[in-house]
Amino acid sequence: MLKKQSAGLVLWGAILFVAWNALLLLFFWTRPSPGRLPSDSALDDDPAGLTREVIRLAEDAEVELERQRGLLQQIREHHARWSQRWRAPTAAAPAPPRAPASSAPVVIPILVIACDRSTVRRCLDKLLHYRPSAERFPIIVSQDCGHEETAQVIASYGSAVTHIRQPDLSSIAVPPDHRKFQGYYKIARHYRWALGQVFHRFKFPAAVVVEDDLEVAPDFFEYFQATYPLLRADPSLWCVSAWNDNGKEQMVDSSKPELLYRTDFFPGLGWLLLAELWAELEPKWPRAFWDDWMRRPEQRQGRACVRPEISRTMTFGRKGVSHGQFFDQHLKFIKLNQHFVPFTQLDLSYLRQETYDRDFLARVYGAPLLQVEKVRTSERNELGEVRVQYTGRDSFKAFAKALGVMDDLKSGVPRAGYRGIVSFLFRGRRVHLAPPQTWDGYDPSWN
Repeated sequence: MLKKQSAGLVLWGAILFVAWNALLLLFFWTRPSPGRLPSDSALDDDPAGLTREVIRLAEDAEVELERQRGLLQQIREHHARWSQRWRAPTAAAPAPPRAPASSAPVVIPILVIACDRSTVRRCLDKLLHYRPSAERFPIIVSQDCGHEETAQVIASYGSAVTHIRQPDLSSIAVPPDHRKFQGYYKIARHYRWALGQVFHRFKFPAAVVVEDDLEVAPDFFEYFQATYPLLRADPSLWCVSAWNDNGKEQMVDSSKPELLYRTDFFPGLGWLLLAELWAELEPKWPRAFWDDWMRRPEQRQGRACVRPEISRTMTFGRKGVSHGQFFDQHLKFIKLNQHFVPFTQLDLSYLRQETYDRDFLARVYGAPLLQVEKVRTSERNELGEVRVQYTGRDSFKAFAKALGVMDDLKSGVPRAGYRGIVSFLFRGRRVHLAPPQTWDGYDPSWN
């Protein structure tokens, strides 16, 4: 049927073409010249007039020939269009990837882990104050412990938050030498249940986990909205954290709140994970000490997190299973960023592994090497950014302590470290505490 239609179109085009040429021929045979046509004798007597008449007829013929060519081209074009329109369908080529029809930002819930701190109000007040959209950032408060006063505080926020309660409040059987650590077992149980609710019951694609004793920065939501696509696109990343373990005020560059890093150390304390990561971790989730478990090589698998120069969370909770020791010694000194950074308008592609490794390692190992004592006494300030080299666990711990950075190691990884390198400010100078350039990986026995 389609072939017959196509042949018919060609036939009609040919008929039109022949008819046009017939009319053209008739036109030339019957067309008079302007004015009176000269007689044969007159033409014989005026050879120049004959020449002019021949030239005029040739020019007319050229004009008509151009019109004929144009008509033929139109016939060909119409034939091609109709042939394309009525061509029998063949196997369709694979469609190219298309952008989603909707450009709306992804919904990222904030999961607040709560227990028996009625001061959760401070955490929730800041979250609600800085939240740019209730639709894009729903807040889910998961409460353990069955503490009624805390439950009443959470309930007072009404529909502004979703309140869910961990149903299993029973004691947990623990090894005799872990009786004093039962709180850590309950925390791990609560995390597993709460994350299961977020990803299985509510079916969100990602979540930001926040403890009930954290206060957030003005650009907390902006930070996670901007880094979510990076986390989604780069398989060498497995989390984004709001926390810098070495984020004390004198150790960060306050003039660069937009600065972000990669780190091999899992920071926690306000962190973004994807549903795919939870599907990986849930079947083997530990009974206790979940954060240190996350830092083991079997879970990390060589992946890194993103962390800021200046923390986007600050802890105000001295009360907890650690009995405030770590808070008094370290946590309470961490600086909270107060300047809004429009991260979603910035190019964060420098954090992709290939680009970051090339540029960061070139910067670190291109910096002058200086002994730790000369850094401490502010010698050679003209050198600017410098590198202090350690060669083993003991030298790392000694140099870290001398320079005021966290000296503990988890499975061989220093806090805030990347490829063994810890970057910070010391008396206004950028310092990189780094292993030799031949570094080939972490030693899990460094604990």
